[in-house]
Parts: sequence; C-alpha cells; structure tokens
Amino acid sequence: MSDRHPSSGPVLEGPHDPEHDPTASYALDRGYVWNLTRRLVATSGRTQEVRSPIGDQPLAHLPQSSEEDVEEAFRRARRAQEAWARTPLDVRAAALPRLHDLVLDHQREIIDTICLESGKARKHAFDEPLHIALTARYYGRTAHQHLDSRRVRGAIPVLTRVDVNRAPKGVVGVISPWNYPFTMALCDGLPALLAGNAVVAKPDAQTMLSALLAAKLLEEAGFPPDLWQVVAGPGPEIGPEIVRRADYVCFTGSTATGRLIAKGCAERLIGCSLELGGKNPILVLRDADVEKAAEGAVRAAFSNAGQLCVSMERLYVADQVYDRFLERFVARTEAMTLGATLDWGNDMGSLISRRQLETVTAHVDDAVAKGARVVTGGRARPDLGPFFYEPTILEGVTPAMTCFGNETFGPVVSAYRFHDEAEAIARANDGEYGLNGSIYSRDGARARAVARRIRCGTVNINEAFAASFGSIEAPMGGMRSSGLGRRQGSEGVLRFTDAQSVATQRVMRFAPSYGLSDEGYAKVMTAALRVMNKFHRA
Repeated sequence: MSDRHPSSGPVLEGPHDPEHDPTASYALDRGYVWNLTRRLVATSGRTQEVRSPIGDQPLAHLPQSSEEDVEEAFRRARRAQEAWARTPLDVRAAALPRLHDLVLDHQREIIDTICLESGKARKHAFDEPLHIALTARYYGRTAHQHLDSRRVRGAIPVLTRVDVNRAPKGVVGVISPWNYPFTMALCDGLPALLAGNAVVAKPDAQTMLSALLAAKLLEEAGFPPDLWQVVAGPGPEIGPEIVRRADYVCFTGSTATGRLIAKGCAERLIGCSLELGGKNPILVLRDADVEKAAEGAVRAAFSNAGQLCVSMERLYVADQVYDRFLERFVARTEAMTLGATLDWGNDMGSLISRRQLETVTAHVDDAVAKGARVVTGGRARPDLGPFFYEPTILEGVTPAMTCFGNETFGPVVSAYRFHDEAEAIARANDGEYGLNGSIYSRDGARARAVARRIRCGTVNINEAFAASFGSIEAPMGGMRSSGLGRRQGSEGVLRFTDAQSVATQRVMRFAPSYGLSDEGYAKVMTAALRVMNKFHRA
C-alpha cells in the first residue's frame, strides 16, 4: 500500500518462508506494523500472534503488557492529564476538528487495516471513520455547550448565586472490543479528552492495529503524546488492572464481563459506562412498506456479518404482510455478494474468528435439531474464507433453542409472525436485554407511540440502527442487562466529569438575623416559601 512505508526501527519475528507456506507472508508491511506497535506500553517480552480472517495471513506479533506496564501507563497518563486539565477548553476542543479531517484524509488506510484485522466488508468498515468524524466534529463544535460553568437558581432569588462547574474525573480506562475496532477505540475516549481527562486504552488483541492507528492520528491532531496510553494483553489479566487504577471505566462487550467490571468499579466507588449484549428486535407493522422493510432487515441482521451490538436477531412481522415480507427479505438476502477481500462490492464479509464461527454454527445446528427451519443460508462457507458463514434466516425458533434468547452475534435472524401489536411489543420486550429496536410503519406517529413501549435504549423507525447511531447529539446505550450509562450527546461527555456547585450568599444568611428569634426566622421563611410557590417559582 502506497502510504505504508517501513520504519527504520526493528521488526518483530514471525514466519519467513512464503514460498512453502502461502500464509507465511505478512498482510501488512512489517515496518508499518512496528511503527504502530511501538506505541504500546509493553515490556514483558511476551508477544501474541494475530492473523487476518482474510486468507489467514499473519498481521503482527503484538508485544504484551505486564502489571508493571499498566502501572507505568497510568503514571504517564496522570502526569499528562494534570497539564491537560489546565489547558483552555478552546485549545482542547480545537484538536477535534483537526482529527475529523485527518480521519477523512486517512480513511483508505483506516479501512484497509480494519478489513484485514476483522474480515468485514469494506462498506461496513467505512462506517467507522464516518462515525468517528461525526463524533469529533460534534464534540469539537459543542464543547462550551456541555462544559462551560453555568448559573443555576439559588435558594433565595438575587441573594444566592450558584455556579456549577465541571471537573474532569482524571484518567479514564477504555476497554474496547474487536467488532468495530476503530470506532470503539475512539468514540468514548474523545469526549473524555475534551473534558480534560487522559485515557488508558486496552483494545482487543485481534484488532489492536486499528486502535493503535487511532492513537497515532490523535497525536497528529495535536493531543499531547502521553495523554492516550495503550496497553495489550488478555482481558482477564489486564482488564482488572485497569479497573484498579482508573477514575472511570468505559467497557463495550459481553454482559457477563460487564457485570465483573461493574462490581470492580463499585468496590472502588468509581463510575462506569457499559454497552453490553443485545437480542435486538425488529417490528414490521401491518402498514409497513414491505420493500423498505426487507432492505432494512438485510442491513439490520447482516451488517458486519451480524457482529454488531445493535444488529437485529429477532424479527416480528404482522400476519397481514408476513408472507410478502419474507419473500422479499429472502430474495434480498440470497442476492447478497459475499466475500472476504479489501475491495468494494461485498455486501457481507467474514466472521472474525474460529470461535465466532463455532458459536454461530452451534446456534443454528441446535435450532435445526430441535425443529427450526432454515429458510435460507445455514452453512459455513470455507470456500470464501476460513470463518465465513452464510447469512441465515430461521423460522420456527422456540424457547427451547439456544438462539431464542441468547445473543448469537453472527449473521442469523429468526422470523416470527404476530397477530396484534400488543403481542409484538410484549415479545420484543421479552428477555433480559434492551439495547436497540427497529420499527417499520408508514405512520410515523403511530410507530413513535409503539417505540415508547419498547424497553430499548435506542429505537429506529424505518431504519435499522444508523439513524440513532449516527445522530451524535442523541444519547445511546442499553436498558436492563444491555448496559449502564450513555455515549453520545451531553450525557456522553458529562459522564467524564464531576459536578461542582459553588454557592455565593449575599446580605442574608441562613440563620436568624436582625434580631429575629428562631421562631420568627421560621415564620419568615415559611411565608417566603408560600410566596415563591404562588408565583410558580421552581
């Protein structure tokens, strides 16, 4: 790739004989990889090999961090954060529009890296620089709106002044997943930086290079070098070390791991935000545009091969349109172009790993063995790539089947009929999750009324997930076992601050004065309260 030049530094050891082993040649220039991995705080001497789902080529041998490395990363971050917190908000905010432009300028490099690490289709990889550009621009342009000190009503009009300030938490730990490696590496951390914090990040090992490329672009945008530290290693080893040291933790991943992180944060009395699992529903109402709903369902279920926290795995369709909808949904699914390449034109790419392939296969096989019907798909495709699985639509899925209530996190969706909307809403709300939902209807007002009854943190109408995900001013997160807290919008930046109220009292004190007795003071205050209530003062 033309923009990837070898560095003069050392390269990591790995396979050397592509003549006899086609998988031995590196997918990326080794000097380029070293230029990214040198950013890791990792001195243990251990490495982990990472291979691409595209052709099983080696990508890197990642240096691994020790407990001492995590401690060093936090030491550097705290030192940098002290100066950064004193930096004027305008200066902090100005780095974000620069990052916006850098991300767009480097999008080819970013997308190539994402595709090689994750195996996803190029059009789905493009969503990542797009989302980060939107996030950077939004917070860069609205910094004062969220973080300026503001005046609020005091106890006594005119005499009590109250200013509310926003103080940064300190060092934020960000533990990010593999499914959207560039987006999730940055989308939580950017508002944390804006608020005056530093970040120690622990990306997933499979997609570490995308996260390190993000760190490189942050530095080029003008953020201080030590403000964003990256460590590497197994989640069960490195994750707890981050929780023990951070002042706030962001985690995106499984509900089981999220519970452990929440417990660790609770023991230290620090905050956390968690975006966790989902078993997300689509409702296709009787008045839906069937063609539009079928197109949306393809994106909802099969974007990134279903490896998306907000993707849909349950499909509830009104009886009046079920047959027509399913016919169009199947036709669109079977027309998809599948491929694990760096080229545009693929509608779906690969699963990321053998473990993910085994989970998807087990869920489908279990459903079929217990009586479900495969409408289309239902098999692995090793001819396309080592971890490929066809987009799959199931009917007849029951509570006895693993995929009924458990998240598959793959290209599998179950279709169900419903006869009335109350039934559909109840079934959509069934289970422990509540991350994202989707409703298709020609009547927007009616669909919005239905949405208010869906127990999900985001609900999209006549769209799969992108309308809410791309609306950065709108908060995003889960209800119930799908998480705590929100990213995006005001909530997405204020979570990284502590509110400080500074009250200034003038003339009158909150105690008897001017010769009043305690009883007289109580009567005066009672009369004042009645007057303020009469004039509708809050």
